[in-house]
Amino acid sequence: MKSIHLALDKEIQEILKEQGIVELYPPQAEALPYALRGENLVLSIPTAAGKSLVAYLAIVQRLKNEGGKAFYIVPLRALAREKYEDLKCFEKLGLKVGLSTGDLDESDVRLSKYDIIVCTSEKADSLLRHGLHWLDKIKVLVIDEIHLIHDPTRGPTLEVIIAQFKTLNPHTQLIALSATIKNAVELADWLGGKLIQSDWRPVVLKEGVFFKNSIKYNDGSTKKITGDSKQTLELLVEESLKDGGQTLIFVNNRKSTVSLAVRMSLVVAELLSDKEKKDLKNLASSLKREQNEIVSIEQTLLSCVEKGVAFHHAGLESSQRRAVEQGFKERQIKCIVATPTLAAGVNIPARRVIIRDLWRYDENFGMKPIPILEYKQQAGRAGRPRYDTEGDAITIAKDSNQRDQIFYNYILADTEPIYSKLGSQPALRMHLLSVIATQFVHDAEGMYKFIQSTFYAYQTDEFTIKKEVDTALEFLLENQLIEKMDDGYLSTLFGTRTSSLYIDPLSAIQLKKALERSCDKETTPLSFLHAICSTPDLRSLYLRGTDTWVEEKAEQIQQSLLLDIPSSSNEDYEWFLSDLKTAFLLEDWIEELPYDALVSKYNIWPGDVHNVVDIAEWLLHATREFARMYNFSCVSNINDLLIRVQNGCKEELLNLVSLKGIGRVRARALYHEGFKTVNDLRNVPLERIAKIKTIGKAIATNIKQQIGESDVRGNKELRGFKR
Repeated sequence: MKSIHLALDKEIQEILKEQGIVELYPPQAEALPYALRGENLVLSIPTAAGKSLVAYLAIVQRLKNEGGKAFYIVPLRALAREKYEDLKCFEKLGLKVGLSTGDLDESDVRLSKYDIIVCTSEKADSLLRHGLHWLDKIKVLVIDEIHLIHDPTRGPTLEVIIAQFKTLNPHTQLIALSATIKNAVELADWLGGKLIQSDWRPVVLKEGVFFKNSIKYNDGSTKKITGDSKQTLELLVEESLKDGGQTLIFVNNRKSTVSLAVRMSLVVAELLSDKEKKDLKNLASSLKREQNEIVSIEQTLLSCVEKGVAFHHAGLESSQRRAVEQGFKERQIKCIVATPTLAAGVNIPARRVIIRDLWRYDENFGMKPIPILEYKQQAGRAGRPRYDTEGDAITIAKDSNQRDQIFYNYILADTEPIYSKLGSQPALRMHLLSVIATQFVHDAEGMYKFIQSTFYAYQTDEFTIKKEVDTALEFLLENQLIEKMDDGYLSTLFGTRTSSLYIDPLSAIQLKKALERSCDKETTPLSFLHAICSTPDLRSLYLRGTDTWVEEKAEQIQQSLLLDIPSSSNEDYEWFLSDLKTAFLLEDWIEELPYDALVSKYNIWPGDVHNVVDIAEWLLHATREFARMYNFSCVSNINDLLIRVQNGCKEELLNLVSLKGIGRVRARALYHEGFKTVNDLRNVPLERIAKIKTIGKAIATNIKQQIGESDVRGNKELRGFKR
């Protein structure tokens, strides 16, 4: 450990002391001098070794000395919130910290007043597409989790952002933070930065394999666990908990998170104090969905939480995931059973990590081993700084051969190298359209020069690059997203709007086709819901063998669909049914089918419903914008459909849901009581509205304020309201 002095401003050092930071970890001490000198930097060090602090200090020191702005880019919204909260402590220096993860079809002008902007990579890319007039003011660009360049969905966006900054503002300092990866040298070379690579951790990590009631660790030590070996997981969780530790268990599917959490809750509940049980009951209450629309699977979560255990995966509501994470951080929840997404998300360390599954189902390959990098991310969650001197990560073997294989293939193995995913046609066509639409490049020469600045070009031969770029350009030309001019390329109005709407060009083509066909067809809400579900931007629901009803319904509604229906012998027919199933989910949602019924009928989770709804909202917004160009008569209907999808309500509730705080459940309650429009609520006593189920005094008061009756009448009613 080294004390903090270096060239740091005294005010910054005081803020660090207030946060309990008085010494630097060895990797931080090595990296910080380069960061403070404004050099480009790649930090490839383990979880919890303090990467983020180096980036924070580089930002605040430079902005305090020179002014300007900084971007802090993360892959996930949850991480953005975490980094935003961390950076808020530096506002004492007079720096304003902003958070932006939302609407991708706006320039977010409010951000210009902030000095440090934390955002997701998609939001940063969107801001670049809308033309940041303050781009030259960005002195530091931090890219958190840069190893996700390897990810097919997020990677290309991250790479293009970096390439654009390198070209547009070469004086911007680039700081890339990463887990330990094999080819970090390549990344540092591409960025023109200093590489700081280390295996040091603040809490010693022991990795081991459990077999026959004994854990064999990578440091040569062994540990006996007494008990029935048929209950391996129970024994490992119980031993950790009795020693004051918490446990994370990683499994390969959502179903297992639930069944295993229920199992573990029986063990943990026996070891809780009365105070802990009381605190957990309060935490479980906070997890309940508002407006009484709780579904049965969520009831299972509440029951587990009351016993000190939770499950965690992408099918839960984001608010529920956050509450589980916070409950674990505050040491109320003793054990979380999670899918691997938790390991790549917010920082949640535990005394013990158990990695039950080293294999996972892949729809293209069947069961396949998980990557070493993923194993290391999961194992890296073991050990809580300030609480533990060491953490242990344990896998489970069926026999001695498997134990040896786990040691060789995972514990002692190097992580895989990472590779650019920008070379795929979907990624290239989207990002090439963007750089043409924003006039970042004007001609073929500029195009190739831009691509040459990417990590893709660093890893790929010139012939392959030219071939793939030419294919993508041909696609954009053929579909009239760009046009060839004498001096280069120009985006068409269609192409420019596609780029600013931040959707896949193929999605835009599908929506345009649907709108043009809608001119000569009688449409229904399902017509447009199917159109958006047929785009590559919305991942359709999995079609199960029991979903024969989808094909049966398809025959009844095919006349109202706006896109071509493949023949049943065509290999795309199953994709069509999958898209249609997703459209039926949205149709049921706007027909006010309860959550529990949706979850049961479609065999999904509440979080999945919201994921589909969120993307559907975005695509309907895009459809409405294209309708202004290709079929203006549809704009009003699509706008109503968009509001219905946002609120999950029938058309008759559109007027009521325009009130803030009134969703589909409260609107339906008002409607049942005879209040069918906002106007019907005028001159109605506040007490009358408050008595309606799900409304209450606070919501009733809010309604009165929104309709302009809060001044005299509302106050009198409030004073006379009976408690």
